[in-house]
Amino acid sequence: MEAGKIVGTHGVRGELRVQPWCDDARFLAQFKTLYNQDGSVAYTVKGSRVHKSLLLLTLDGVTSIEQGDAMRGKVLYLKRCDAVLPEGRYFIADLIGIRVYDADTGACYGTLTDVYKTGANDVYQITSEEGRDYLIPVIDEVVLETDIEGRTMKIRPIKGIFDDAD
Repeated sequence: MEAGKIVGTHGVRGELRVQPWCDDARFLAQFKTLYNQDGSVAYTVKGSRVHKSLLLLTLDGVTSIEQGDAMRGKVLYLKRCDAVLPEGRYFIADLIGIRVYDADTGACYGTLTDVYKTGANDVYQITSEEGRDYLIPVIDEVVLETDIEGRTMKIRPIKGIFDDAD
């Protein structure tokens, strides 16, 4: 899965500036191996550190600014099995397509079709069978249960989000 994109170099020793495509550069900093798109090339991470919203990365074999510049624009990938997510955290790709149900009545609201990052909390977009989109805040009072394996989510929506909500 996509981890981030090399957007430039930092310094003259081949350190790479990586724009993370995840919640936080700190998450990406935990990986010791990253890959090219098809997984045929493994990049060994010698060191990493967070700098503002970017990850500064040192890869084995990249020791000069010229070697670093040659990698500019490359997308780095990670293996899902290498990732350890905290309890209650999910990959967005795993959430897309989950069926969303009312925790109390069992009524199906639709399918989770997008995730928006708002700063305070994420927002899930639920698309009904009729094609209407609804937005729900990702807070404990609303999202009660997420079952990635079962492809279901149980929610207790805030009044007024859905037409038939009490």
